[in-house]
Amino acid sequence: MRVFIYGQRWEEDNGKYIDLLLRKLQAEDIDYKIYEAFAQQMPQKISLSLCLSSHGELKEYNPDFIITLGGDGTILAATTIIQGLETPIVGINLGRMGFLASIEQERIETAIDQLIKKEYTISPRSMILLESNPKIFTSKNFALNDFTILKRDDSSMIVIHTFIDGVFLNSYWADGLIVSTPTGSTGYSLSCGGPIIFPENNSFILTPVAPHNLNVRPMLLSNDHVISLKVEGRTDNFLCTLDSRHKVLTTDHEITIKKNNFVSNLVSLEGDNFMQTIRNKLNWGLDKRN
Repeated sequence: MRVFIYGQRWEEDNGKYIDLLLRKLQAEDIDYKIYEAFAQQMPQKISLSLCLSSHGELKEYNPDFIITLGGDGTILAATTIIQGLETPIVGINLGRMGFLASIEQERIETAIDQLIKKEYTISPRSMILLESNPKIFTSKNFALNDFTILKRDDSSMIVIHTFIDGVFLNSYWADGLIVSTPTGSTGYSLSCGGPIIFPENNSFILTPVAPHNLNVRPMLLSNDHVISLKVEGRTDNFLCTLDSRHKVLTTDHEITIKKNNFVSNLVSLEGDNFMQTIRNKLNWGLDKRN
C-alpha cells in the first residue's frame, strides 16, 4: 500500500500525532511520501526522496490513499494537487470543526488498521466547475465546497443577476451569493441559513448572503443545470472565492458554473457515517441543562 501525506502548516502541538502516524506507517511497512512544502516545516529532516510537490509527481507515484493532516481546509487544498486522479482522501482532523476531516487524532493507529483491513467505504463527492470570461481561475477552476461572490468590505450591497440554463431566475440584492455543493452545505452556506444536504445528492445550493429582500431564500437545484452569474454594484471590483482560493472580479466578468467532470473521493471508516458526523459536530440531541 502507498499513501501520500498532505499538510499545510506545521504546528508544534500536532507533532506527536504526526510522529505517531509515521511510526505506524513504518511499522506496517507502508510506503509513503510527504508533501514537500509541509515536510520542509517539520523539525525532523525529511529526505527529498520521500517528498512530492506537484500533481505530476503525485500521478507518477499513484498512491492508494491521500492522508490529510489538518482540518476541512486542508482537504480542500489537497484537491488542487489531486485534481482528476480521484485518489481517496483520508482526513485526520488536527483542526477544529472537521465535517470532512472526521478522524480524530486518537484514532490514527486504528484508522491505518482499518485501511489495511479494507474496513471503509468511499464516498464520491460532486464538485463545481467554474468558467469565466475573462478568466479568473486558470487550471484549478474547480471546487469541492463552494463558489462565492461577495461585496468588498467598503462597498454597499451588490446585485447578482442569476440565470439557470440561460433563463433568468433572480437578481439577488445582497452582500453576496454562495453556490455550494452538498459537501459544502455544512460550510459557509450553512452559516448563511442554507440547508444541510446529504453528500450523495447531485445538487447545487444557491444561498444569498444577507439578502435585502426578506422573501429570498436558499434554493436547491440539480447539478445537471448550468448557472450563469453577472454582477453589478456601486464599485467595479468584487471578491470571489473558489474553496480556499480567492480573486477579484469586475462587472465585465461573465460567470458560468456547472458540474465538474471529476469527483473527490472521501474515505469513511467502518462505523462512521454522515449522520453521526453532523450529530457530533452540531451537538444535536444534547441538552446543556443536564
